[in-house]
Amino acid sequence: MSQETPSYGGQAVIEGVMFGGKHINVTAVRRKNQEITFLEVPKSDKSWVLKLRKIPLLRGIVSIIDSSAKGSKHLNYSAESYAEDETEPEELAKQKEKDKDKKKDEGWSLGMIFGVAVMGILSFLFGKIIFTLVPVFVEDFLFKNAFDNYILHNLVEGGIKLILLLVYLFAISQTPVIKRLFQYHGAEHKVISAFEAGEELTVKNVQKYSRLHYRCGSSFMMLTIILGVIIYSVVPWDNLMERVLQRIILLPVVIGISFEVLKGTNAVRDIPGLKYLGYPGLWLQLLTTKEPKDDMVEVSIASFNRMRELDAAIEARGYSEASVSGGILDPAKG
Repeated sequence: MSQETPSYGGQAVIEGVMFGGKHINVTAVRRKNQEITFLEVPKSDKSWVLKLRKIPLLRGIVSIIDSSAKGSKHLNYSAESYAEDETEPEELAKQKEKDKDKKKDEGWSLGMIFGVAVMGILSFLFGKIIFTLVPVFVEDFLFKNAFDNYILHNLVEGGIKLILLLVYLFAISQTPVIKRLFQYHGAEHKVISAFEAGEELTVKNVQKYSRLHYRCGSSFMMLTIILGVIIYSVVPWDNLMERVLQRIILLPVVIGISFEVLKGTNAVRDIPGLKYLGYPGLWLQLLTTKEPKDDMVEVSIASFNRMRELDAAIEARGYSEASVSGGILDPAKG
């Protein structure tokens, strides 16, 4: 990828893909009637958030929490679209009548946006804490008296955490909805890889690329497990309570360092020998991504192109936070 090529990211949603641009986030969703609809949410980051994004270690924590908050809004949109498509026409008409009575205007109110953002952050924090602490209790229960070396306990804990993650991902990937979600995840990666390679974004061109990508949240999850073992081993602990408190206190450190290492592995992925540093994350993506169908790649391309189109339009008219903040542009434009 050349230095001039922008670095984009995204995420899979139910029956669609979201891409984040410089000024706007766009989700494209395939509806049951085969129409593609869009959710377009302008970015309006506060100045202090932008400053924190430039500070090593802190920028990782800010980025993860921010993406959880903003991503939940797009997941909600895709889930609501999916539910609407699965609802009988008569029930849907009744529901829309109820919604009209409840809503005085269309779109998302500030309270709704704030509520979804808070739920997204809380869901991420709760999930991360649970995933961090459950292996601690399991390892303590099974191997408390097996050996005295706390570093060995940390290694076993890391192994248990990895096993739990793999079992969880494999189990959910067997459900039809999640399997398709993982296919859209693969479509997202393929589009980014094709763009970074300078390819014209057609279905045929995009399908040539791998569904795996170095700069992926799945790789981040793997890094938190590997680096967590190392970081937790720096500070000794004597009992279960100290161990639990240490995990909670050091969790932001693990997240921050993992984010920096993820950026580093992406930067050196084209250097012979160093590219292997990112392989553990790519191996995990074998579970979190699936080969997408052509119509899924079409949705991913539509989302990416719409994001680039709106980014360019905002740039052309002169970007300012005030010009794009406080709302959703064309929330269902097909």
